[in-house]
Amino acid sequence: MVTALTRKLLRDVMLLKGQLVTIALVVACGVASYVAAVGTYRSLSGSCARYYEEERMADVFATIDRAPEAVAAQIEEIDGVATVYTRVVERGTFPLDERKPAAGLVVSLPDRGEPPLNGVRIRQGRMVDPSRSDEILVSESFAKANRLAPGDRIPVVLDGRRYELTIAGTAMSPEHVFVMSGAMMSNDDKRFGVFWMARPALSAAFRKEGMFNDVVLRLRPGASERTVLANVDRVLAPYGGRGAVAREKQLSNKMLQGELSQLRGMGVIVPAIFLGVAAFLLNVVLARLIELQRGQIAVLKALGYTGLELGRHYLELMGVIVAVGIVSGLPLGHWVGVSWTEMYRPYFRFPDLAFRLEGDLVAVGVLVSLGSAAFGALRTVWSVARLPPAEAMSPPSPPVYGSSLAERFGLFRPFGTAARMVLRDMLRRPLRMLLAAFGVSTAMAVLVLGLFSSDVIDFFMDVQFARGVREDLLVTLAKPVPVHDLGAIRAMPGVLRVEAERNVGVRFRHGHHFREGSLTGRSRDATLRRVVDVHGKVLVPPVEGVVLSSKLAEVLDIRPGDELSIEVLEGARKTLRLPVAGVVDDMMGLTGTMEIGKLASVLGEDLTVNMAYLALDPRESEGIEARLAKVPLVMGTGRRADVVAAFRDQTAESMLLFSAILTVFAAIISVGVVYNTARVSLSMRSRELASLRVLGFTRAEVSSILLGELFVIVLLSVPMGLPMGRFFAVAMMSSVDVEQVRFPVVISLRTYAYAVSVVVASALASALFVRRKLDALDLVGVLKTRE
Repeated sequence: MVTALTRKLLRDVMLLKGQLVTIALVVACGVASYVAAVGTYRSLSGSCARYYEEERMADVFATIDRAPEAVAAQIEEIDGVATVYTRVVERGTFPLDERKPAAGLVVSLPDRGEPPLNGVRIRQGRMVDPSRSDEILVSESFAKANRLAPGDRIPVVLDGRRYELTIAGTAMSPEHVFVMSGAMMSNDDKRFGVFWMARPALSAAFRKEGMFNDVVLRLRPGASERTVLANVDRVLAPYGGRGAVAREKQLSNKMLQGELSQLRGMGVIVPAIFLGVAAFLLNVVLARLIELQRGQIAVLKALGYTGLELGRHYLELMGVIVAVGIVSGLPLGHWVGVSWTEMYRPYFRFPDLAFRLEGDLVAVGVLVSLGSAAFGALRTVWSVARLPPAEAMSPPSPPVYGSSLAERFGLFRPFGTAARMVLRDMLRRPLRMLLAAFGVSTAMAVLVLGLFSSDVIDFFMDVQFARGVREDLLVTLAKPVPVHDLGAIRAMPGVLRVEAERNVGVRFRHGHHFREGSLTGRSRDATLRRVVDVHGKVLVPPVEGVVLSSKLAEVLDIRPGDELSIEVLEGARKTLRLPVAGVVDDMMGLTGTMEIGKLASVLGEDLTVNMAYLALDPRESEGIEARLAKVPLVMGTGRRADVVAAFRDQTAESMLLFSAILTVFAAIISVGVVYNTARVSLSMRSRELASLRVLGFTRAEVSSILLGELFVIVLLSVPMGLPMGRFFAVAMMSSVDVEQVRFPVVISLRTYAYAVSVVVASALASALFVRRKLDALDLVGVLKTRE
């Protein structure tokens, strides 16, 4: 049976359908952003957890120069270690394209059975035969990028010798979910991959029979990770140990966790904004509706309806709006979540990555939406429940009007009648005006949040790649060599300039604070590779002391002038004590920089280098990488243009996809807030405006009063919305792993202007719609209505 209140509910829905639809759209955006962000986070983290568990991902990783296999027994005796797996891991060259040979990590496989840790999952073909030295497994991403399949034979250069190997299968491993060469800042599947060979064959190629240079460990439950790391370092130190690291600092896992951290932050911040705005709109619309329906409420109470029943009626109206938002938002969130998850597929390799819309995720989305809507509506509904019938029968008390100070001082005289009416109303109801402006400013802030990513990318690309990384070709050397050994590279046709630097893996320590990072020795007159801070200032390495990244200085709690302890994780493993000469606010990694000659001096070695940067003649640079691949000391190369393109394709593409979706959502918020503000204003002032029409005001004059108010609201929203947008952007960027990459919050005038223009366009569209409603006002009907 349809009750009277149910019929009233349906009539209210039809009466307010425009406003309710816009609020429901805002709720839908909140639900969709929550479902998409949290669902994508869960899909990635769930795939990661399953993959790590199924393939026995190690807890600790350590690399050394070389050690006899007997050392593994010493590591097994360390308290807390459950499983030890020693390997040979080397770099190789794969000249599939003679002009641009690919490179990759070659990892040994055990003589028999599966690797006990960091398992290898076969995707095509089969596992290599341990008895055959001419078989190899290729990472699935590399095989796809180069169109390789099991049975193909590929050229491989290992330790300067060329082999022809047969691909037994394609594979993937949990320790290479994100495949990135040390020289690049992004992955390039065509030029870099991971390969697996039987250990006897790989050991023989690098003359490491009976030796290992890489070890991974699994810890017992409850083991002290820090203690185990220290003990592993102690055991491996005599064999050129470069410092054991926990899983959280393993490169592939670190990249993945950084992305997950950002997704987790977005799953909280963005839905909170959308649902907060929806709660605000619901409060405004319901408050005005109840104000207009005071008479109806009084009659219903006089007929016997209780305050509880009427309160439930308005809560049901709110429920209809939220239900429409949820029903629209869930499929939208599923679609966005699938798109985001697919976007990650080329970069993070999991065997079963797929977006999953889980039941509890839907339940939380629904409950949060209902909760936020109830929060926005309860105060208004409570006022209905408490309203006595006799009081509801009477119109609300009119506000007490009087001349404002501005009028008394004659500040309104320069304005026309319509403008004066707008200003008077604004000054008499400042709170209402400020709340409306706050709602519009929220839409502007979300637009800034959605758009600022492109500014960050542009700024990063300019500082990092236009001013800092300026070489044409990066050359990674197999080991530190005297600088004069680069003569062969300098003499190559097409090489215009060669600059080199020395990178040393170190552990920075100050008091009880420590971090692993790299210490770089750089020439003071280097021009091809420079450290540039966020203000565009180029760092010149000091003659004495070391300059630290600002984040590293913060982590170590150290200041310029303090003495820093630096444990060198290679060679003689010296411990250096150097003064901190300065701090540079750079954007990548945790590094220390010093003058290259001074670094050689404190290390007690001749001037050696392990990285070279080349400026090339574009007319003769073709084939330079193929020539470099034949130089024994060259381990790998990377073109700056390729790095820039890959970075833009990967980071920029993913950030811009988020940005595009947020911008669409923000535009919906903008329309929802502005349209509802205009409609509420029209409904509140319709009698007053109709009276003006009857008194002889033209339609244009009456419209200018209402639209002038809207103009003032938008004008007031600008100084609130733009700083709020910056605040949201800072909150969003705080979820990025700042030890790995530090994107500064950069917001251009273009972004601010675009955010304002979208809100203004929404206001104009809403104004035109309201103007049409105003023109169609039934003057007699409105004037008959009791105020």
